[in-house]
Amino acid sequence: MSELILVRHGQATFGADTYDQLSELGFEQVRALAAHWRETGETFDCLYCGSLRRQRETAGELRGLVREDARERKDAQKERDWPRVDAAFNEYDGDPLIRSYLRDFAADEGFDPVPEWPVRDWKLFQRLFEAAAAKWIAGALEPLGEDGDFERWPDFQRRVHLAIEGIMARHTGGSRVLVATSGGVIALALQRVLRHPDSAAIATNWMVHNSSVSRIRYGGGRISLMQFNALPHLERPETQSMITYR
Repeated sequence: MSELILVRHGQATFGADTYDQLSELGFEQVRALAAHWRETGETFDCLYCGSLRRQRETAGELRGLVREDARERKDAQKERDWPRVDAAFNEYDGDPLIRSYLRDFAADEGFDPVPEWPVRDWKLFQRLFEAAAAKWIAGALEPLGEDGDFERWPDFQRRVHLAIEGIMARHTGGSRVLVATSGGVIALALQRVLRHPDSAAIATNWMVHNSSVSRIRYGGGRISLMQFNALPHLERPETQSMITYR
């Protein structure tokens, strides 16, 4: 059996001009995970990440865990260097979803006055995000010209499921594949395994901690979830304050 290990990126910089980068705490979270795995002797055959900066920065901190012989070996892809960047593991862009929701639904659903964009308050942002996501998976959001990065739910779903299936097809025979990605991608990877409905998939998204670990085992026509949202590197009393969702 082979194993796919999914790591959510460390904390990003919510509320800053550029969200797509790790905060100082985000780097600390991922470095703590890397140190934990070095201590336990855990290594991997290959490392993938999305093309978003926060995902690449996370992968950069984990790169040393790819086994030396795996780095040097020329595989079928003729790749020597990790991580391999694959935009299929990018998170969906929540900004156009929220903008669409603010335009078309917020006033009728109790947001009075309608918040101005961008929203800097974390609790208000989360309320809007959850409301917008519900409309998104229902197919009710309609983008305008300013929403060039809008991705429809079925398209995001298809992109992630195909990426997971591609990993499992390329890496067999007991391979251990590490992927640095985001909460939405991890939620859909779990949906691929557990076949739960879309509403449960988006609810799972809100649960995924920064730098958490989820494990999927596959092979021989079988696929199983072995671990979800684990934080072995932050469980000690002195590091529990480092646990974050955003």
